Amino acid sequence: MPVINLLAVTAAACTWCLAILGFRISTAGNLQFVFLGWNLFLAVIPLGLALLLHSSSRAGRWSLGLPLVSGWLLFFPNAPYVLTDLIHLRARAGVPLWYDLLMILSFALVSLWMGFQSLHLVQVWIARRTSTGMGWCFAGTCMMLCGFGIYLGRFLRWNSWDIVSHPLPLLADIWSRLSEPASHPQTWGVTLGFGGLLMLGYLFWLSPAARTTSPLHAD
Repeated sequence: MPVINLLAVTAAACTWCLAILGFRISTAGNLQFVFLGWNLFLAVIPLGLALLLHSSSRAGRWSLGLPLVSGWLLFFPNAPYVLTDLIHLRARAGVPLWYDLLMILSFALVSLWMGFQSLHLVQVWIARRTSTGMGWCFAGTCMMLCGFGIYLGRFLRWNSWDIVSHPLPLLADIWSRLSEPASHPQTWGVTLGFGGLLMLGYLFWLSPAARTTSPLHAD
């Protein structure tokens, strides 16, 4: 898929999500789910960084590409994180339950799709400069890190930018779980569970049928 087509599909998908969110806000008369719009924006960031990495000829050098990859990795968990917004699904006055389910799933699936697109772009950038095996090792590692990022965001309420604004408390939370893993079974259950689920979904997305719509297919 050419970059222009990928951008068009992304814009259309995001417009759909924002439209059904806007309709809900106007119908219910409250801002209960406005956070979905912010989460969608955060999910767009890794795709933008991956496209910049993929399109920039200067990023062919490690010294220029690695900052983009690092920024991408920092924001990548925001894409699949939207799946966990299903935790907010429950019957609410003024809006049918099925509508909220449709809305949250729309945001979650669009965000996940953007995440897979971005991972595929970065994986190929890595593979072309090392090997196919290293590319897959990178992808698998990213999925586990993503599972850990989902835990940090959903259960400990950390954000991607906290690595800059509150680095010491964030690193303390991470270190406590790395140094005493047996004391934090939930941490590793969420990390391995979501990491495995995302890897499985990514492999399905990379199936021969789905691969024809991959941005890498244009290469």
